[in-house]
Amino acid sequence: MSARPIKRSLTLRGHRTSVSLEDAFWQAFREIAEEKAVALNVLAAEIDAGRGIETGLATAIRLYVLAHYRDGISQKQ
Repeated sequence: MSARPIKRSLTLRGHRTSVSLEDAFWQAFREIAEEKAVALNVLAAEIDAGRGIETGLATAIRLYVLAHYRDGISQKQ
């Protein structure tokens, strides 16, 4: 797994964009989309719609992944 961010392409509401994410975050993002049974681009669009104007999409995805796994730990306790 690469620790360096890798640029990846997404389509958000019909527009192509790219995000730079580390392999671990990209894999976790894909796993969450599969768990929720939604397309990766759909989940990315949801995250994009909910992020603040000062927050980049890659950062928003990382924070979403972190929150997802933190919530999972909290529910187990």
